[in-house]
Amino acid sequence: MARRRLLLVAAGGLAVGIATVASRGGGSHLANSSLDQESRHAPRPDAAKSASAAKSRSDTRHPPADDPARAVDEVAGQPVYYVNDGPKVIALTIDDGPSPVYTPQVLQVLAQYGVTASFSMIGENVSYYPSVAQEVAAAGHTIVNHTWNHVNLTAMKTPQLRSEIGQTTDAIHAATGRQPSMFRAPYGAWSKTLLEYCADEDLMPLDWSVDPADWSRPGVSKIVTTIMRTTRTGSIILEHDGGGNRAQTVAALKIVIPRLLDEGYRFAIP
Repeated sequence: MARRRLLLVAAGGLAVGIATVASRGGGSHLANSSLDQESRHAPRPDAAKSASAAKSRSDTRHPPADDPARAVDEVAGQPVYYVNDGPKVIALTIDDGPSPVYTPQVLQVLAQYGVTASFSMIGENVSYYPSVAQEVAAAGHTIVNHTWNHVNLTAMKTPQLRSEIGQTTDAIHAATGRQPSMFRAPYGAWSKTLLEYCADEDLMPLDWSVDPADWSRPGVSKIVTTIMRTTRTGSIILEHDGGGNRAQTVAALKIVIPRLLDEGYRFAIP
């Protein structure tokens, strides 16, 4: 049965043009991504293991964004913020990998509890670690296109989008034999052009509704508390396996997944 999706609709009905989406959960992180924080303050552990040419580019892979707007265009369509598959059904999404250090650890936790997740992958990282991407696919998880190098797409025209997203699709297909059917915009920043491109390419625009800001390493207890406090039926949870040290994320998943299961939640793919 085709999976139904619930789209976030602004109160008062549809508005023509661009509507700015209010920040949810993570708030101010949208102007500075996880990857921006890590590249400014610490080396990427997964990049350190890559080939020398790849390593030389890792420090400039994720330039700071200029306060990208979280916007949706009502005519082109809307990003998906929630799943609608019945009571207590939620989704877990893991972003910015694959990482040879943390992705396998996340996979072990998911396998332990029989949970399926979506991994939003950076094309450049897929090109560095195709075997890790292949491991994710082989474990039955869904791979989402998350651009080639986590760039803010809101100012890009269609030819630029085609290159940034298409190159990532090619890398994912080369590594796993699969074509992504979903796309997640870095920073959760959407534009009319980007949404129209997703519609033309039959890519579901995937966003999130629960953000524990694990990218900022706030502490395991903080990550767990935020997820447990804000998750409800339909929530799409955002976590990260790439972009820096993700030990807190792995530790938090070991706690939060069994708690959510004990509360009767079931995990699904958006």
